[in-house]
Amino acid sequence: MIKINAESQYPVSETLFVFALDSEAGKAFEGKNKLVTGIGKVNAAIELTREIHTRKPKLIVNLGSAGSKNFGKGEVVCCTKFIQRDMDVRGLGFSLYETPLSGIPPVLEYGLEMKGLEQGICGSGDSFEMNHSETDYNIVDMEAYPLALIAKKENIPFLCLKYISDDAGSDAADDWSVQVHLASEAFKKLLFTEDSDLHQN
Repeated sequence: MIKINAESQYPVSETLFVFALDSEAGKAFEGKNKLVTGIGKVNAAIELTREIHTRKPKLIVNLGSAGSKNFGKGEVVCCTKFIQRDMDVRGLGFSLYETPLSGIPPVLEYGLEMKGLEQGICGSGDSFEMNHSETDYNIVDMEAYPLALIAKKENIPFLCLKYISDDAGSDAADDWSVQVHLASEAFKKLLFTEDSDLHQN
């Protein structure tokens, strides 16, 4: 079982683990229901939608690397709020990050809270941010927002854990290439606490 908090636990066999890259999953998730979407919001949306209708999971867990100036490298943060950081239609009178005529607020609130982890606000966009100065979000990635939105629309519980690989600054690319390989082991320690979990499909 995956124990998220006192109220929420789900069978590993009915959980879909979603990564952007196979390097973020490592060997720790072999034999699990693993989905590698590829990089970017469009790839993430297409692949998750397809997989939901094939597997019909009871829980979606998005695991991956992310940048942050607020959390330290190597820390795992639970994201429960999401912003589409490259959505900007203020020129037509909409709020920053608001998708026009969608009925979706600029900050999407959807996600389970995992006991013992700090919570973060994830800004997703189709760019590798290396000069993070925004204060509306404190974590940056490239896929979480559409994953959270699809999970909400499909009424599937969603857990988003991000391994901080860089500070979204000028050295972000170098930091990411080193840290990304450590992410899977950190996730394994958090999610699979019993030997039986490690072998359960």
